[in-house]
This record gives sequence, C-alpha cells and structure tokens, in this order.
Amino acid sequence: MGFRRKAQLMDEAGLSRTITRLAHEIVEKNKGLESLALVGMQTRGVFLARRLRDRLAEIEGVSPPLGSLDVTFYRDDWRMKLKQPDVQATDLDFDIHDLNLVLVDDVLFTGRTVRAALDALMDLGRPARIQLAVLVDRGHRELPIRPDFVGKNLPTSMGEEVRVKLQEHDGEEGVWLVEKVEDEA
Repeated sequence: MGFRRKAQLMDEAGLSRTITRLAHEIVEKNKGLESLALVGMQTRGVFLARRLRDRLAEIEGVSPPLGSLDVTFYRDDWRMKLKQPDVQATDLDFDIHDLNLVLVDDVLFTGRTVRAALDALMDLGRPARIQLAVLVDRGHRELPIRPDFVGKNLPTSMGEEVRVKLQEHDGEEGVWLVEKVEDEA
C-alpha cells in the first residue's frame, strides 16, 4: 500500500500566511503574550512552534518561551507497535506552572496524540491553561478534543491523509492531501 499526492493544500506562501494568522489569533485570544509559552509536539509541531514564536516576536516585540514535547511513551498504542519506538527530545527549560501554554502540532486527527501530550504536560507541572494550535484539522476525532487555533479545517475520508512538509525537516515546504493506493504487482 502506497500513497499518491491528490492535492496541494498550502504552498510555502500559504503556509507563511497561515502562521501569521495563527500568531495574530494567539495574541488576540490571550490579550498579549504575558505568561504565555509555546510547546511544539515532536516532530513537525516543534518547527511550527518555532515559526510561531518568531512571528509572535515580530508582532509583539516579545519572544515567548518555547519548548518541545515527545509523547511517545504517553501514547496508548506505543506497546502495540512492532517496531522500536522513535523517541525524541522533550525540552522544556522553563517551569510550566501557572503559564498559559499553546500546544502546537501539525495535523489533528483522532485526538489521541493530543491526549498523550496533555498527560505528559500534567506530569511536568500545572499550567494555568493549555490551548491547542494545529496547522490542519482533518476530522475523525475519537476523543472530545477541539483545537483553539486552526490553520485549515479539512474534512477527509479514512483513505486520505494530510502530509505536512517543512523545509527544516523534510527539505521541502507545503501541505498535501494524499490518498492510499494499491501497489502494482
């Protein structure tokens, strides 16, 4: 089973505009950046959170604290996978107690990864509030999780996926809708 690109949802310029809009929404909803920190979920959420931090600094003249979070061992399915888990760094070099956190991820699907992130954050402290910012919300929630900030809502079928590619990690930039295709024998 392979995947075929079906449509490009965002190019580099569209991605940049979306980051700018999300940054403005974060500032507006939080009435500034006081007591606010960003936490990017590994992997692409970290790069998106960095871009948001940089855009927030341009808008407000203040750069909020930025951390990264790996939720591998908080996932409810990590033991069921046959391969070795790909554990990455959690790096929160600030105390999250009483902060307003914005958790950043690339694609929101079932909500299970966000649930794992909430568990991980609660093990690290007690933030005042946690908000969720996602680049794409593709639907199909299995848990009652709703993002506070959404770059693009895109209802998908179960045979489709959303692929985010970021220059820092993938060497290309954009967001694509892909569909599963049978491999030709």
